[in-house]
Amino acid sequence: MKTALLAFVLALAFSSQSLLEASPEQVVDTSGKVLRAGVNYNILVSMPYTSCRSPQRLGLSKLGKCPLDVVVVNIDHGLLLRFIPINSKKGVIRVSTDLNIMFPPNVTCPHHSTVWRVDNSHVSKGNWFVTTGGVVGNPGRETIGNWFKIEKYEGAYNYKLVYCPSVCPSCKHECKNVGMVVDENGNQRLALSYVPFQFRFYKA
Repeated sequence: MKTALLAFVLALAFSSQSLLEASPEQVVDTSGKVLRAGVNYNILVSMPYTSCRSPQRLGLSKLGKCPLDVVVVNIDHGLLLRFIPINSKKGVIRVSTDLNIMFPPNVTCPHHSTVWRVDNSHVSKGNWFVTTGGVVGNPGRETIGNWFKIEKYEGAYNYKLVYCPSVCPSCKHECKNVGMVVDENGNQRLALSYVPFQFRFYKA
């Protein structure tokens, strides 16, 4: 009887451990609270690989035709962001999990969404820029450019964004960090990079 009870307890313990390991760590804001799906957040960005650590934020700019491009802006001109995980029924945001990122609607390009996507229609001098015009959900080959992940990065409340979608296993892609590229016109554009930005989140 004791042997059977011990076996049951051990099996339950291993099962509970497996369940915990199956759930990636929750992303938290600067106050230690869990990031929630569909909630507006401010996002601070900095470049830990330079001596300048003054935080900036992200915004939108019409650098060409619509849709708008994601750019690095002064902290006073940043826009709010929200995150939508691949499983829309999940209320929290977790690391290493596919998600969509979006700004509020913008009147400059009203017929295009503000959902982030990687622009693979053309590559400028080897740079893959982050733009908008993506769609929420609908994972698959057609939406492969719309999915990003949040990963832990150097510190308790510090993270990085990566483009490494798991939503299309048959699609070949190269995993890269989300960083910044200064284009030929001096615009500080969000782009895929080997060197990541450091991100911190706080609720609006």
